[in-house]
Amino acid sequence: MAETVYVPRLRTEYDNTIKAALREQFNYKNVMELPRLDKIVLNMGVGEAVNDTKKVKSAADELQKIAGQKPVITHARKSIAGFKVRENMPLGVKVTLRKTRMYEFLDRLVNIALPRVRDFRGLNPNAFDGRGNYAMGIKEHIIFPEINYDQIDQVWGMDIVICTTAKTDDEARALLKAFNFPFRQ
Repeated sequence: MAETVYVPRLRTEYDNTIKAALREQFNYKNVMELPRLDKIVLNMGVGEAVNDTKKVKSAADELQKIAGQKPVITHARKSIAGFKVRENMPLGVKVTLRKTRMYEFLDRLVNIALPRVRDFRGLNPNAFDGRGNYAMGIKEHIIFPEINYDQIDQVWGMDIVICTTAKTDDEARALLKAFNFPFRQ
C-alpha cells in the first residue's frame, strides 16, 4: 500500500499554473531553465545579547515556533570593544527552510503575516540582489500566528531572504508575483 505524500498548496500551484505562465512569459526552451524557489533563510539579530545571553535562547525559541525547525545560534567572529562584543559571543539565530517547510512558510508569510503588519503598503519591488534573490526585513515577529503575544518578553525584528534559481531580477520578480507577493506599485 502506497503512502500519501503531503504536498504544500503553493508547490501544487507552482507545478500546475506558475510553471506554464513563466515558460510562456520568458520563452524557455528547457524545463530546467524555469526559475523556482531554492531556500528561505530567516535571521534574527539579537543586539541585546551583549548584556543578557538568555535573550538569544528566547529568540531561538520564538524562531523555532515560526519556522517549525530548530534554528542555529550565530556567534561573533571577532571582538569589537566599542559594542562590548567578545569573540564567539552568541549574537543571533538563523534557520534555513527548504522544500515543504519553505512552501508552508511562504504561504503563511504572504497570506497571514504580511496583511497583519500595521500601515502595510506593500513590499519594495527593488530589493533584489541582481542574481534573483529577494531580501526583506520585518520589524515585529509577532505578526506570525504561531507567536502568542501575551507570552513573549520582547519583540524582535527579523530578516527574510528568499533565494531562487532565477538568473535575473526580472525572472525572480515574475516568480514571486506569481506566488502573490504584495509588491507596491
